[in-house]
This record gives sequence, C-alpha cells and structure tokens, in this order.
Amino acid sequence: MSASPTGSGSAPACDTRLLAARVFTGHEVIAPGVVEVAAGRVARVSSAPSEGVAVAEIDLGDVTLVPGFVDVHTHGGAGAELADDPVTAAEHHLRHGTTSVVASFVTMPVASLAERVAALVPHVTAGTIAGVHLEGPWLAEEFHGAHPVDLLCDPDLAEVARIVEAGEGIVRMVTIAVERPGAMDAVRWLADRGVVAAIGHTAATFDQTRDALAAGVTGVTHLFNAMPGLHHRRPGPILALLRDADVWLEVIADGVHLHPELVGWVFDQAPGRVVLITDALAATGMPDGRFTSGSLAVDVRDGKALVAGTDTIAGSTLVLADAVRNVIGWGVPWTDAVRAATLHPARYLSLDGVGELVPGARADAVALASDWSVRGVWRSGVNVA
Repeated sequence: MSASPTGSGSAPACDTRLLAARVFTGHEVIAPGVVEVAAGRVARVSSAPSEGVAVAEIDLGDVTLVPGFVDVHTHGGAGAELADDPVTAAEHHLRHGTTSVVASFVTMPVASLAERVAALVPHVTAGTIAGVHLEGPWLAEEFHGAHPVDLLCDPDLAEVARIVEAGEGIVRMVTIAVERPGAMDAVRWLADRGVVAAIGHTAATFDQTRDALAAGVTGVTHLFNAMPGLHHRRPGPILALLRDADVWLEVIADGVHLHPELVGWVFDQAPGRVVLITDALAATGMPDGRFTSGSLAVDVRDGKALVAGTDTIAGSTLVLADAVRNVIGWGVPWTDAVRAATLHPARYLSLDGVGELVPGARADAVALASDWSVRGVWRSGVNVA
C-alpha cells in the first residue's frame, strides 16, 4: 500500500474524527492524537484536527488508540470454527479488537481441502476473513500436536498446487514440516507464488532449517511449540530461526504455551520480528467443556485446551487483545507488544492496508484503557464494539 507520511500531504475530506489522549500509528506515538476518517479509510493522523467542514467528532478521552489487531493464526471462536462458520467466529474476535483474522485449517483429508478452501473465497471477498492458513496435513508425526496422525502425509506438489489454486489467491500461508520428502519443492513453489511457507510441527535439524530458509521459508508456526527444543549439541530449528534476521516468529502469549520469561527473551533476541498469534479454538469465549478441533475431541478446563485424554496442548482460548495485555504485563514495551499484534502480522502475510494507522490504510482501530483492556473497536471507520 502506498501511503503519504503521517499528517502530511493532501487528504480527502473526512467524515469522522477520533480524538484520543494518544494515538499509536504503528510507527510513532502522537499525544494528543486525532485520526480523521474518510469513506472507511484513514485520511489524516495528527495532533490537532484539520480546519474545515464540521464532521462527526468522537472524543475518546484518556485512551490509547492503536491499529486494529491482526491475527494470522486462528481456528475459531464463540463455539464455531472459522473453516466452517467464519462469520460467527470472526465476529467474536472482532468484538475483542481483532479487525483482521486469517482462518487456519487444522489437518483434514487432502481430498476435501480444495473444496473447503474454495468455500471460503466469498468470505474473503466480503471481508469477513483476510485469508486462509493451511496448518497441515504436511506435518511431522512426531510433532503432530492436535492434528490426527493418520491424516498426515508428504507434500505432493500437484496436490499442494490443486489446493492452493482452488482458493483463487486466498491461501496466504502454509505450515510445513520441511524435512518431509517433497517439502523443499513445495516451499519453493509456494514462495514463487507469494504464499508464505512457514516451518512448523517439524522435526527438522538445524541444517535442514537453514536449507528451508534458503528455499523460501519466511516464518515459523508457533515458535518452540511442536518442534525440537534447543539442545547444546543438536540446536534444531529454533536457533536457525532466531539467527535469521528475515524470518517472522509466531508466539502464543497465553502463559500456557510458553513461559512468560521466554516470551520476553524472544522479543529481546528478535526485535521487530515477533508476531503474536492466538491459535484460538472454537472454544474461545465459551465455558469450559468438550469441543472439537477438526476431527479431534478437545477438553477445556480453566481455559486450557488439551486433546481429550492426553496432556497435549490443543491450541488456545485466547483473543489477541489479551495476548497484548499479557506481554505488556511481562515487561515488553507496550509499543513493541502492539506492533507484534498489528504491523508485524500484516507485513508477515503481506496484508495491505491494515496493521497501521496511516493515510490510505483501512480505518481499523482499537481504543485501549490504561490497563490495556479494550474500550472500543472500529472497522473501516465504523464503531463495532
């Protein structure tokens, strides 16, 4: 997206002004700040309203206005899976400040994936979701997590192409265990077509990971989870990923998947590269109980989701606003936490026009109180929560 610098250049006449004690554009803090909206887009961001025709003016008071959150790895919410009922699930996350959500598919039979992906094309066109993420079936059996082992397989390039092409451009990311036969060819094919290849659910070695990065991998699906840990003689994928300055690092900051101190350490080690995700299940926003994730039963107790009858974590019941608040509470500077949930995921998946409050961007914004809780949500300039 081409955008003029904040607060400069000519801008269309605005129809709404949002006034806040602070505005964080994703690049700078403006205090006090004014976001002027025209036809659902940001027209101008500055420290004072522009002169001209009177418009609807909303004084939000002592809040920090930030870009709408962007969740690029989400399975569902409010009892619904995004792959099946994107409207219900996306609306739940929208009410909590996530104005752009990518629908993540759990592993399912290859034969049905193309049809299921194609069914979501109208929902991307309508703007309900921002795209599709295929988390499987090309994963490692050893690190299958909450994916059914009997459905995992090697990536056959013809099948990968058929599924991705069925989406008519809506498939934005594919998770792949790069050590599987055929994986490197799939990574190159995806990268050549602008689809993010993310290493994940993998048993890859350090050298295999470096080869995958050279082939076109640009991200990692939930760093540390579902992959070998760091070992003093077998560093595995994690060290290779941390040392590559061009790779995006997904982190689930729910206090269950990773220790808070480790989350802070990743922010320190990889400034500007952390992407906060939720990996949220349909159980998100629902009371504890039994749910399904794809074909697997999941039990949720005290908000923690486990594959039924096991101690295997099965995604989260997190919303991105809570991930941001958690990370800030763990000592990460608030601007870094917000970028990891807005600007970084948008750039990770090349989602133009979102993740920042700059002229020309979609007017998606979240008002955060002093305790970082959500006090208001706007999507395309319309107040939705």
